[in-house]
Amino acid sequence: MAESGKGTPLAFGQAVIGPPGSGKTTYCHGMQQFMGSIGRKVAVVNLDPANEGMPYSCAVDISELITLSDVMENLKLGPNGGLIYCMEYLEANLDWLQEKLAAFRGHYCLFDCPGQVELYTHHDALKNVFAQLAKWNFRLAAVHLVDSHYCTDPGKFISVLCTSLSTMLHVELPHVNVLSKMDLIEQYGKLAFNLDYYTEVLDLSYLVDHLASDPFFRNYRRLNAKLVEVIEDYSLVSFIPLNVQDKDSMRQVMQAVDKANGCSFGDQEHRNLEALMSAAVGADFHFTSYPSPPILLCCVISTLAVQEKYVQSQDKTVEEEVMDM
Repeated sequence: MAESGKGTPLAFGQAVIGPPGSGKTTYCHGMQQFMGSIGRKVAVVNLDPANEGMPYSCAVDISELITLSDVMENLKLGPNGGLIYCMEYLEANLDWLQEKLAAFRGHYCLFDCPGQVELYTHHDALKNVFAQLAKWNFRLAAVHLVDSHYCTDPGKFISVLCTSLSTMLHVELPHVNVLSKMDLIEQYGKLAFNLDYYTEVLDLSYLVDHLASDPFFRNYRRLNAKLVEVIEDYSLVSFIPLNVQDKDSMRQVMQAVDKANGCSFGDQEHRNLEALMSAAVGADFHFTSYPSPPILLCCVISTLAVQEKYVQSQDKTVEEEVMDM
């Protein structure tokens, strides 16, 4: 087993997780470019043995250790079983990972993880890898990406909430949930409610009522109500909207992650009142000097601005939608 990283300097990073096709690799590529543009040294670590043709510059690649295609061919496993075997193999060979990462101390690390939900909700291999990284003085936050278009289907959105909650409880890392591909949010349908209803996970009883208007889901109203009750009892899940091509959107996610993994207060950032105030109130504070005493300015990126940019305006309000039901 790899040794502890006592005495080594702190390193910060993100464990980018989520279901297949949610945009993890695209996110890593975009975040690498964005952080590079503001002066951070970034290393992307590919932990997905099925990842081929990566668009980003890869510092560490698990394919040097094991590949999914080799496992499926030699062990006659399917893709799901093969990915689980690969993660167990990585867990058994953490010395390899430690040796590779040693060359990138002082870098901000982005871990591009496999797109298999079971690895984050049930299986322990990746969870144990993250725990070992913590022993090596890596301060990670999990960035859980899900497709934003699931918001257009109430049934799927409840499933996303359940998956996100289960992942948060299982992975045991500071957690940031992200609605990816915001520019495509209404590609498969219209939102029943305003965007902040989904990002802040407001009163979900409205969602259950909306589902009951569908003859199929009406039969499962009690089940949906119980699932919603579990989600609201924990009151942990919320989302940040993201469009990788939008710099303001990327900055908002980066700041949320920096507060989650402690980078805002670590060696890579100034320990100052601005950072402390920003973390305390969830906003971006700046001091501006005037002839009068310094004034504290608060700049908040509103979900409403994101909605106006990517969601078409609706003729009916939420209350009118509920009255219609």
